[in-house]
Amino acid sequence: MVSRALVSARWLSGALKAKRAPALRVLDTTWYSPGGKDARKEFAERHIPEASFFDLEQCKNQQSPYEMMLPSESKFAKYAGELGICNDSHVVVYDSNNSGMLFAPRLWWMFRVFGHNNVSVLDGGLVNWMKQGLPVTSEMAHVTPETLQVTLNRSLLKSFEDIQENISSKRFQLVDARSEARFRGPEPKAGEDIEPGHIPGSVNLPFSNFLTKDGYEKPEHEIRQLFEKQGIDLMKPMTATCRRGVTACHLALASFLLGKEDVSIYDGAWSEWFHRAKPEQKVFEKRNRA
Repeated sequence: MVSRALVSARWLSGALKAKRAPALRVLDTTWYSPGGKDARKEFAERHIPEASFFDLEQCKNQQSPYEMMLPSESKFAKYAGELGICNDSHVVVYDSNNSGMLFAPRLWWMFRVFGHNNVSVLDGGLVNWMKQGLPVTSEMAHVTPETLQVTLNRSLLKSFEDIQENISSKRFQLVDARSEARFRGPEPKAGEDIEPGHIPGSVNLPFSNFLTKDGYEKPEHEIRQLFEKQGIDLMKPMTATCRRGVTACHLALASFLLGKEDVSIYDGAWSEWFHRAKPEQKVFEKRNRA
């Protein structure tokens, strides 16, 4: 079963009132950089009723030197299963970022890349759920562990080697979801070990362009115009990238809404590329003009 990629707060509120659980499972996937705010603590204080917390920091490849690499199939299946998710579950994901949606599309893509297509993003996230006066709670939902069987859909995932080969072959369009400043320059933030720049041949389309000022996904005709303005052909293969493989998933979500369901993600993203690629395979525009 494939659910619509976005659900409204009104729909989710009605589904929760109708007691559609356990078929319906709601997940808060708010994330902060280690050492920052405590997302799990915030969840304990305030979340959508019946929601569970999905910790992206825990459910990732802990051995990778890069920030947000996919876990193994078995780890994802075990982690999600312990949150009461089975193959019959309709999963709705959200986060509490003030932008409306920041990390939820990453988890939406993770479920899809592991073969669970019955997943949706809450349009507008927790901030707009609360603006509509809908309830939040500090009560923890009682969850019965389930068994989730997963299979990695490799067509939705690209590796460092795939991107490297594509520089010359141009088999697919590479679209970068970071801000223009991160894509082209200027200087990196203090304390960061990674400089702004981009992969040769990539096109910049910041993920924030897909969101309204209130934090909802823009209408489909506006999304289509954004792709067209950047010369991106939705009829051709496309891979999305960003800093750590998170905001790239906004591009996959936006494309999905237009009927393009095969956008892949470069999971290592610029974080991996910056540290592994040869100097001639990295573009630093501001530096080059200096």
